[in-house]
Amino acid sequence: MRRGPALVLASVGLLAGLGAGGLGAGSLLPGAPGATDVAVADGASEAPVSGAVGQAVDEAPAAPENRGEDVASRSVRDPQLGLDGPGSLPLVLEREVEAGSGLVGTEVVPDLGGALVVVPAEVAAPGAGTVKTVRIEVEARLPVDGETFAAAVMATLNDPRGWGPVDGVTFARTGGDASIRVVLASPATTDRMCAPLKTGGTYSCGVTGAAILNFSRWVEGASDFDGDMGLYRHYLVNHEVGHVLGHRHVSCPAPGTLAPVMVQQSMSTEGCLPNGWPTFG
Repeated sequence: MRRGPALVLASVGLLAGLGAGGLGAGSLLPGAPGATDVAVADGASEAPVSGAVGQAVDEAPAAPENRGEDVASRSVRDPQLGLDGPGSLPLVLEREVEAGSGLVGTEVVPDLGGALVVVPAEVAAPGAGTVKTVRIEVEARLPVDGETFAAAVMATLNDPRGWGPVDGVTFARTGGDASIRVVLASPATTDRMCAPLKTGGTYSCGVTGAAILNFSRWVEGASDFDGDMGLYRHYLVNHEVGHVLGHRHVSCPAPGTLAPVMVQQSMSTEGCLPNGWPTFG
């Protein structure tokens, strides 16, 4: 007697959910809506800063599984974001990194706790002048690729339209002691780091030795910039670092002219045209 073919039942793994895990500096920082840009307190001077606030990461994360993608795309893989069902292949999710900002997401979580991660690097200053060392820090769990963010900050600072021609300075990047810290932080962390200055969970500040950039502003910009996020981010970096260098707020000189970078443009350009650069050339 012949037997019919055996019936085989296939078991299919179901996706159970998503989990998240933090990676080291310069990689995806998984995470997580702008009172005025606030001037450094009167009489404040630049001072070297030693040690990062919160938690610093000293070693690079383990390399993710190599799937042969073009590294230049700066797409970020995080195997820890996937939970696998029985019999299923590992789930790997990818997020595209926005050039010029480092963003891999735009959700603004009001308070991420304040642990900061140093994005390590040693890059010599590219120009002539007094060297100012800069350390880049990003609050843990912000949806930002730290290295891309750091590169954008340094490109702004060393642009020929920047503070170099105005103050005779050039900027080197470091992961250690620095003349200037540039910190990207959640709104509540920004408020704490800027105190006693009032940033109201919305704006940024420059205090002695540190430019604190509010993540909500990095994501949302300001209304007078009419959606030009690139120009706004140049402004934000240059304005707050300008405070660290000793510059105070100024007013729009005449309607229709370019706003000096130290105008509080996150609030209003005061009738001037938006501008992100210390020089107008």
